[in-house]
Amino acid sequence: MILLKKVSHLREHLVRLRQEGKKIGFVPTMGALHKGHAALVQQANEEVDCTVCSIFVNPAQFNDPSDLAHYPRMPERDVQLLVKIGCDILFLPEQEEIYPPGQTFEKNYELGHLDQTMEGAHRPGHFQGVARVMERLLNIVEPHRLYMGEKDFQQCAVVQFLLQQMNSQTELVRCMTVREADGLALSSRNLLLSEEERHIAPGIYQVLRHARKNYPSHPPQEIEKEAMRQLTEAGFAPEYFQIVDGHTLVPVSDRKKTRFAVACTAARLGRVRLIDNLVLSK
Repeated sequence: MILLKKVSHLREHLVRLRQEGKKIGFVPTMGALHKGHAALVQQANEEVDCTVCSIFVNPAQFNDPSDLAHYPRMPERDVQLLVKIGCDILFLPEQEEIYPPGQTFEKNYELGHLDQTMEGAHRPGHFQGVARVMERLLNIVEPHRLYMGEKDFQQCAVVQFLLQQMNSQTELVRCMTVREADGLALSSRNLLLSEEERHIAPGIYQVLRHARKNYPSHPPQEIEKEAMRQLTEAGFAPEYFQIVDGHTLVPVSDRKKTRFAVACTAARLGRVRLIDNLVLSK
């Protein structure tokens, strides 16, 4: 695996690969890598000629300074994992490489409803920060395929919209959520859970499964209300539980009018904020 820290060095290397007709896959991460990230890299390895993984904790997408300060960082372990699974290039830039001093990256992205609901409503400015760093990374890497996990379902929708706005030829490949044996969706933030919280955490997936079971026979609003109650009783501090159209993220009011329905939720467990989702119908 080649480790590159400078934008110029990465671009030079990728230019040579494109001249050779190689297809490039890109897996953007914020580090603290786990089996979910590994699955993205491994799928890219199977489908493209060169897989680039980036590790950059993007300050622009944290609306809570304490969340940024506590975000897990373990670059040495991350490098070992990427070498083990056969990643071709690790891009590990400092902040000034992504946001060079003297240049402005304060663009306002028109994300419409995607930026107003669920994560957007509870984390103001979050998706503006996501769009900012993704546009920058996409312009640096210029991948043929971009691999992202569906655990961050709303983020995938935002990035797909961004690709369209950029008139990008990059194809977004959405990869299935990877879970622990007890159903907890893999997340870098899981490392911050205490032993007791880790025992409670899979309850979020159980509530989602209960919603999927009841979706064919109960009104969406009733399911949402019940899910919030269940999460609270299980020990979570839920922020939202919404059933939305999987394409537009508009709340589902009548399930007969929506083929692709997804339940999305965010809940706090101690100081850790967990998000998850589950397709209810497709």
